[in-house]
Amino acid sequence: MFICVDFDGTIVDHRYPEIGQPVPGAVKWLKLLHRQGARLILFTMRSDGGVAGNALTDALDYLRSEGVALFAVNENPGQQEWTSSPKVYADVYIDDSAFGCPLIRPTGFARPCVDWNEVGPAVEHMCLSRR
Repeated sequence: MFICVDFDGTIVDHRYPEIGQPVPGAVKWLKLLHRQGARLILFTMRSDGGVAGNALTDALDYLRSEGVALFAVNENPGQQEWTSSPKVYADVYIDDSAFGCPLIRPTGFARPCVDWNEVGPAVEHMCLSRR
């Protein structure tokens, strides 16, 4: 199962280009989904260079330090073999900006973020049902 996951507002609080506080449960669920065979693709607007500095590298360093294993970043390896579309293919897209995504607003957070207490179990169920 391919899962595209956003960074700001989904894994950490919105503090771009800085790394915000962890969204409750995000890292735990991403690691669990990976252990269940999910291929995690970081799907983010972050990039390196310009006014953002090393915003993408900083996000990747953060995920690495938290033990989150990624399959890819902003692309789906092998996709160019069957389509020229730039849209990254996934079975599920987890993003705080997605319509219908359950959100919470932890104290001190800049904006609402993904509610992993709802999203995690739902995506886990999808992942397990594909085995």
